[in-house]
Amino acid sequence: MTSHNRSVKTVFFDVDTQLDFLYPAGALYVPGAEGIVAALARLTRFAEIKHFQIVSTTDAHAEDDLEFKHWKPHCVAGTVGQQKPAATKLANGVVLNEAIDVSAPQIIVEKQTLDAFSDPKLRPLLTALEAKRYIVYGVVTEICVRFAALGLLETGAQVELVTDAVQSLNALDERGFISQFQARGGILTTTSAVVSE
Repeated sequence: MTSHNRSVKTVFFDVDTQLDFLYPAGALYVPGAEGIVAALARLTRFAEIKHFQIVSTTDAHAEDDLEFKHWKPHCVAGTVGQQKPAATKLANGVVLNEAIDVSAPQIIVEKQTLDAFSDPKLRPLLTALEAKRYIVYGVVTEICVRFAALGLLETGAQVELVTDAVQSLNALDERGFISQFQARGGILTTTSAVVSE
């Protein structure tokens, strides 16, 4: 259990928990990812009950996206696979646009690259949210989660990675990222620790 002031504003940061990644039928399935869905659901429901906002990144690719030269086609905007499962989706979430209402319980940041911070709207959103603590989870640990977690650390906020609510493709790369994350001040936590607060 990490120590922090309960009055510190906390935002949950949910990275790319989409059907194409989480389940074997998905277009770019992350092996083992279905095993974290129960933890993802616990985190989502806890955030909802405690009125913690959730910022969710999602891939939203064009059919001919340049990324598909490196990865097989996935999360094409408007397809079933691009959608979020019930485990990580609130009924009244909104997609981030230029004039977003930052009071929405879930704000979805649609991205076309691995790094959510490549979306010029993300930093202004985080500034407006004024969070001092981020709880980070999702897929893939050493790729998109890494970009998100390290980018969030640059804001000066406390950043906690939920180790049983992430899934990697390469365990060695994941360990390298976690070492880098901790060296920069990141904190490791678990779903049980988060939801027992």
